[in-house]
Amino acid sequence: MPIQLKEEDDGKSLVIHVSGKLAKTDYPDFVSEFERLVRQHGKLRVLFDMTGLQGWDVGAAWEDTKFGIKHFADIERMAMVGDRKWQHGMAVLFKPFTKATIRYFDQPDAAEARKWLDEA
Repeated sequence: MPIQLKEEDDGKSLVIHVSGKLAKTDYPDFVSEFERLVRQHGKLRVLFDMTGLQGWDVGAAWEDTKFGIKHFADIERMAMVGDRKWQHGMAVLFKPFTKATIRYFDQPDAAEARKWLDEA
């Protein structure tokens, strides 16, 4: 499964791991689960692990854009972890689509990403 979710901190934090090439069909379950957590807990802290992500097809890119617009204010803080140079650029691209504080970490610094995510 290209998008895997794991709740942490009683659902107030969410680890999202994406891999492979995302397709439009990968989004419905992800969006439903994300929205459930927002309803239960309000703003979330997200660890977005892109290790192994190869990209999106056109349908997935559109779904991702719609998700960003709809959930503009639902993420408090996002740590983005990746293993490719272009993924670092995604942290910059995401900023206009969220009110979240975003920071990028290379894969070897994943533990630091978790620590940063948990800071007050």
